[in-house]
Amino acid sequence: MSGPDDEARRVLIDAPADLLLDRLTAELDRAYGVIRAELLQVDYRLSALVPFTKGDPITSPGHPAWRCFDHQQPVVADGTGYFPVSMRGERRGVLRLGPVRDDRALVAELSGIATALAHELAAVTASTDLYRTARRTRRLTLAAEIQWELLPGRSRIRPSFSLAGQLEPAYAVRGDSFDWSDDGHRLWLAVINGMGEGVAASMLTSLAVHALRNARRAGLALADQAALADQAIYAQHRGDQHVSALLIELDLADGAMTVVDAGSPRMVLLRAGEITEQPLEQQFPLGMFDGTDYRPQRFELRRGDRLFVLSDGVMEATGTDARYGESALDRFLRRTGPMAPLDAVRSLLGDLRAFVAGDLVDDAVVVCLDWLGPQP
Repeated sequence: MSGPDDEARRVLIDAPADLLLDRLTAELDRAYGVIRAELLQVDYRLSALVPFTKGDPITSPGHPAWRCFDHQQPVVADGTGYFPVSMRGERRGVLRLGPVRDDRALVAELSGIATALAHELAAVTASTDLYRTARRTRRLTLAAEIQWELLPGRSRIRPSFSLAGQLEPAYAVRGDSFDWSDDGHRLWLAVINGMGEGVAASMLTSLAVHALRNARRAGLALADQAALADQAIYAQHRGDQHVSALLIELDLADGAMTVVDAGSPRMVLLRAGEITEQPLEQQFPLGMFDGTDYRPQRFELRRGDRLFVLSDGVMEATGTDARYGESALDRFLRRTGPMAPLDAVRSLLGDLRAFVAGDLVDDAVVVCLDWLGPQP
């Protein structure tokens, strides 16, 4: 026998893309007596929860909506319920409902409905600009628009790993980017430290990302993926433009990691509270020369390891009298141990902005990967 939460899911599936929240609100009123519903989407900078319909963005870290988003747990406060709008680790925001009583069974049902909403948002986003537009606190540059459209998401969770990444300056990023994919057996991760300014930088990164995807989807080995992307960029720009990249392939059965360093971002390991920068064989950036032959390296991850990949914009950001990578990075990375990867990434970039006392001048990308170990 189906229940009211099943009916709410059916309503979401049948709703037009622009009416997801309207149709859901009507169904929640009918089934649960919930008369107020608002979708709070997290903005591009991960610093505001922006209402889809009306109201001011929520920026206070102690607000119940942020507690819900940060801990990925429902929160009921003063008759209002806050429920994570997330799917497979991708955090889209929070569903705010009221009135809601603090009843375990009710909260569980509404949590499931919020998850269903996340799935429907993912399904309709390609066909409407409504949800992208509503989660902006200011206009994106054209280069940033291109970069955000390239991304696979900002976080991903499977039983064997947890993964997150973020770009800064979020509303004006130019050339830095990341990409990932997994098939249940392997995880592929690419982090790109772009070159150039404005739209030209984003177009160069777009070429690199799509060339790497094309090679990966053709089943090529990691070094051959780098070689194909290298050839594609060189053919287009004849060495005048190139991108630095770090390519990783992780075997989910045993934690064996293959790495190709193409001039690349840094790879830092947090293991049992200790920070070590991984020794990488720096090879030519993608597109610098014709026909570069790339060589893979191999590492072994242990259960509980945390890996950070950091672009030059993080390492070389300058404060009053020092660079972040030299004076503050290791200290902060140790502090991220208890945090989920997305929270670690967000906190690290917040600390970086505080270090430089404002917005970043150079692009910065941070990716955090937790290896949880092989799963049966």
